[in-house]
Amino acid sequence: MSFKAAAVQMCSGVDPARNAAAMARLVREAAAQGATYVQTPEMTGMLQRDRNAARAVLADETHDIIVKTGSELARELGIYMHVGSTAIALAHGKIANRGFLFGPDGRILNRYDKIHMFDVDLDNGESWRESAAYTAGSEARVLSLPFAEMGFAICYDVRFPALFRAQAVAGAEVMTVPAAFTKQTGEAHWEILLRARAIENGVFVVAAAQAGRHEDGRETFGHSMIIDPWGTVLASAGATGEAVIVAEIDPSAVKAAHDKIPNLRNGREFSVEKIAGAVAGGVAA
Repeated sequence: MSFKAAAVQMCSGVDPARNAAAMARLVREAAAQGATYVQTPEMTGMLQRDRNAARAVLADETHDIIVKTGSELARELGIYMHVGSTAIALAHGKIANRGFLFGPDGRILNRYDKIHMFDVDLDNGESWRESAAYTAGSEARVLSLPFAEMGFAICYDVRFPALFRAQAVAGAEVMTVPAAFTKQTGEAHWEILLRARAIENGVFVVAAAQAGRHEDGRETFGHSMIIDPWGTVLASAGATGEAVIVAEIDPSAVKAAHDKIPNLRNGREFSVEKIAGAVAGGVAA
């Protein structure tokens, strides 16, 4: 059964209430274009580098304005509403980078906590230590929906192909990668990583992104994308500013891709042996 998927591109700031209002406006626009599945970016609710300032406005899941607004939008519009992620306050001062999928009745159908923490030092001087504030998730999910089997990832997860392969083997037909990619890493790798995950698993990929210069000073890459199982970009957004992109997704194309290139079935178990290189007097046997 085909369906229309939308990726909502945002430029979230430091105020969750303003971000919730922007999300609502863009999601309604996506629904007006016929989308029945709508995805927002990573950290929809707030991008704030000052961790003390962020903690001061964080809420638990029950009281979070993005969770509340996401549920209301799903119910109002009769859609599957995917908040790509938002920061959720946990016990003992911890934070989760958590995504939510709401059904058309507003109920939470799935939660996904980002597994891989973005701990990097970039050439331009940017340094990120996501693990210093966030608690990593430990569970991958594949959710059976009326229109497709859906897998979940968030941003930096896209660099870990084993996560996507495990979901594909479990039957995922659509992979989701909401993100807030930095400008530097996005220019280098964003599109090629998304297309690689689609091609190597024979699945659709929907990736809503943060875009542009944010209130906290960071700059994100944008270029939200929807990609088919052959790696063709079906829809994409620009580098900056808000946008809504929509594409038709036909899950039968996943089976067709797997029938043509059955690499999921052809995979084999193997071992890895590390051997010595050149040694004195000759080469290793």
